[in-house]
Amino acid sequence: MQKAIDLFYRALEILLIVLMSGMAIMVFVNVVMRYTMNSGLTVSDELARYFFVWVTFIGAVVTFREHGHLGVETLVALFGRKGRIVCMILSNLVIIACSAIFFWGTWKQFPINWSMKAPVTGLSMGFVYGIGFFTGAGCTIIALERLVRLLAGRATQEEIEAFAGENLTLEQMAERS
Repeated sequence: MQKAIDLFYRALEILLIVLMSGMAIMVFVNVVMRYTMNSGLTVSDELARYFFVWVTFIGAVVTFREHGHLGVETLVALFGRKGRIVCMILSNLVIIACSAIFFWGTWKQFPINWSMKAPVTGLSMGFVYGIGFFTGAGCTIIALERLVRLLAGRATQEEIEAFAGENLTLEQMAERS
């Protein structure tokens, strides 16, 4: 199961690379066309913006999985193992609540977004803002899984250290276990 999960996140990382490359290429070509031919591709401006939205929200899920988001590590580092676990539990509860609200907000807004069309491409804006489903569900699932492992007493020392900002990567955590 872990291999399938790792493969999924690797696919997300590849998708991020493709989206960022697409953004860079579209913007570069558009800049060159504007300076050399006094014209541009309007579709590239629109798609680059949409790619940016997707990169941001997909990247948030990947970063959350890797313990890469900002945290109040100065406070957490002062606590021992039990204090850190309590902070992790509280943090995951807050993340679950916020991510669930984000998912629910996307759900409520989706019919409106789906009915709106992009000005140049004519794509439904539901394709752009629907990424909230992925981000809300992704962060909620990751936080739930962490919360279950914390409450079951299966959190590893490496995870607790990563939460406290002791800069361990997932690869380093895998090597230790």
